Parts: sequence; C-alpha cells; structure tokens
Amino acid sequence: MPIWSSSSWSRKIRLFSRLVMTTRYRATVAYDGTAYQGFQRQAGATPTVQLALEDAIAATTTQRVTVIPAGRTDSGVHATGQVIAFDVTWQHEDEALLRAINARLPEDIALQDIAQQPGFHPRYDALSRVYIYRVIQAARPQPLLRRQTWRVHQPLDMVLMQQAAGLLIGEHDFATFGQPPQGNNTVRTVMQSLWQRDAAAYGAKLTYTIEANAFLYRMVRRVVGMLVDVGRGLLSSAEFEAAFRKAELSQAGTIAPPQGLTLAAVRYPQQDV
Repeated sequence: MPIWSSSSWSRKIRLFSRLVMTTRYRATVAYDGTAYQGFQRQAGATPTVQLALEDAIAATTTQRVTVIPAGRTDSGVHATGQVIAFDVTWQHEDEALLRAINARLPEDIALQDIAQQPGFHPRYDALSRVYIYRVIQAARPQPLLRRQTWRVHQPLDMVLMQQAAGLLIGEHDFATFGQPPQGNNTVRTVMQSLWQRDAAAYGAKLTYTIEANAFLYRMVRRVVGMLVDVGRGLLSSAEFEAAFRKAELSQAGTIAPPQGLTLAAVRYPQQDV
C-alpha cells in the first residue's frame, strides 16, 4: 500500500504550491479612523484597520496574511493614502482581487488601487509621508465636520502660525514633538510645512500640510497643537521656537485631537510609482 493516497498527495502539492508561490501585492487604502483603535492590530477583537483588512483578505483568498503598512496611524486618525503590502496566492486579475476585498471590508475602509510588486516594502521603500490636519475656525459647532476637523472658536493669526511652521523645514531634532517608534533617533527631515486658509460660511477652514521622511509618535498632533496655540496668542513665536530647539518632550504643549489628522500620501521612488 502506498504511503500517500493520490488524493492526499494532491492536497499536499496544492498546499506546498500555495506556500511557495505567493505574490506580493501593493495597495493604497483609504479609511475613516473614527471607529478604530488605530491601524495596528491589537490583542483580541479590538477593532483596528489592520485587523479589518486581514480579515477581508482571508475571507477573499482563504489565506491568513499579515498586512504591512507604510505607517501606523493612531486611534481616530484617518487616511486617504495609506499604503500596504501583503502576500497571497491569487489566480485571477488584480482588479478582481480589489473588488472582492472591498466587498468584504466595512464601509469606512476601502482599497483604492492594487498591483503586484515583488520585493516592495511600504515602510522601508518610502521616501516621505504627507499628513494633512484640518482645523475649522467656527463660533458654533459644525456637526457634519466634527469627525474630520478640530474646531477652534478663537480667532487665529495665520501669519504667526505660518512663520512658526516654517521653522520646522529641514533636518532637525524633533524630540519636543514625539518619540521614535523604536530606538532613540529623533532627527527627521521636513520638506513641507505650511498652512492654507479658506473662507467658509461658518468662519474659516485651515489646512496644515506637513511632509517628512518619517514621523515620531504623535509628532504631527503636537506640532499642530502648538502652532494653533501660537495662532490664538497662548504661545509666542519665540516660545515656540525655544521649545522646538530644546528638543525635549517635556517642552511639548497642546496635543491636537486625532480626528483632524489624515495620512494623505506616501511617496516612493519614481520607478516604484
């Protein structure tokens, strides 16, 4: 009698093929982070964006995967340009995989594109990340905007805020604004740091854009909080600069709430686009 029956042997061949013939997929993800405890998977059934993605991919492909992100957003933070990678065996078109995964995701998470890219790593291959923070200057609450903005009722001095924001451009020690996810290197390079103001019926919409090669934990929210304090006269420009140059977390001030923050884009070398 043979050691393996033909059916048993076929099953093992299929299993082996699945293990060795996976393909790396790269995808862009958008999500409303309101209902999630951040991106990173946590213990048990804690709702996170990573868990929802991995469950949807498993339901689509019958394969458990680990989703690798370009960055780990905090609880309540949103994304329009989060980039992920995962490895699966899939014998159909890429677009069919995207549609199938989206059909199994909750309505507040969706893949925007997908492509095969062997060897791609969302975090290590990234050149920079772009975050956008939205503030509304409004005397009264704006219910339809409460999940994507921080409402500030005081007048804000945009000139002072932009002057302070410009100090961040270049390579600096940003220890005042956060801690590294690992190690102790708090030096980062900021390529873009600017405010834009648009008039609105309720007052004004202020958008802050910051781009850097990498970010510290809660760095953007601390930067925004202190810049807004400059704008409303609670912190002078000189005090902001002194706290920044001291490069100590103890110098941090106001932390802006998470709902105003969105990971807008992750940039990669041109050949990877």
